[in-house]
Amino acid sequence: MFSPTPFDIPGAVPHSHPAAGLSPAGLAPQPLAEEDRREVLDFLAGRPLHTVFMAGLVRDNGVVSPSNRGAFHACRDGAGRLEGVALIGHHTLVEARSEEAMIAFARFARGCTLTHLIRGEQEKVELFWRHYAEGAREPRRVCRELLLEQRLPSAAREAVPGLRPAAPADIENVMSVNGAMAFAESGVNPLHSDAEGFRLRTLRRIEQGRVWLWAEGGRLVFKADIMADTPEAVYLEGVYVRPEERGQGHGTRCLSQLGRLLIARTRTLCLVVNEQHEAARAFYVNAGFEPRGNYDTIYLRRASD
Repeated sequence: MFSPTPFDIPGAVPHSHPAAGLSPAGLAPQPLAEEDRREVLDFLAGRPLHTVFMAGLVRDNGVVSPSNRGAFHACRDGAGRLEGVALIGHHTLVEARSEEAMIAFARFARGCTLTHLIRGEQEKVELFWRHYAEGAREPRRVCRELLLEQRLPSAAREAVPGLRPAAPADIENVMSVNGAMAFAESGVNPLHSDAEGFRLRTLRRIEQGRVWLWAEGGRLVFKADIMADTPEAVYLEGVYVRPEERGQGHGTRCLSQLGRLLIARTRTLCLVVNEQHEAARAFYVNAGFEPRGNYDTIYLRRASD
């Protein structure tokens, strides 16, 4: 049962191309600073289900931080109000209130040469890509995905006493599973492309209490990563059930138990799943998740590919 895992390739802060950064309306993306934190979070809170990853990074790391693996930029209207916020880097994500802002971000994002993926609602990604792709790198693959949400605790099931936050001693198991899942989804294994950075990011997530697992005999039976944690939403990735343990209800019990813990302190849980993974979709629905929208993820080729 899979949802996309952490996709780990070193990111880059884009450099500005003055002409390319302008939309037909003249909007020019500008870098955001730490003093913009409250304004950015208020803007993203307007659609928390769709902006949870960006909001989670700002809450965890601040607006400006190497841990964001990219840079936050804004488009503003004539009165200086935010019209769009974008993270441009390893993950490129955009929340824009106008087509003009989306086009401006797309043209500006061409300056980031190490973007690994572009993700968002299907129609918005299609618009972004039309204005980004000219002269940019070719996609490695394009995945159609479903955004799933759980707002209420699922029905109580048999408890899993062994479900717990991961400890640093679990890091090898967690990295091995996440690396394999990343490769299956994106075609890139971070264990090979960025082993040191991947380890540091995984260890930080473990130390934050953001990785949950159930292990027996030293082998993972279930695992899930909390990639973003805000008062409005929690975003899950890397949901895994050991192949030989599938179909026995272990994953549903673990995910339901974890969901009840998380919903006690947030408004909603969400994740995305590849629409071709029918068994995974059924698994999440059985655990209490419901479809909320269609997403696209575009994985980009590296220069070395």
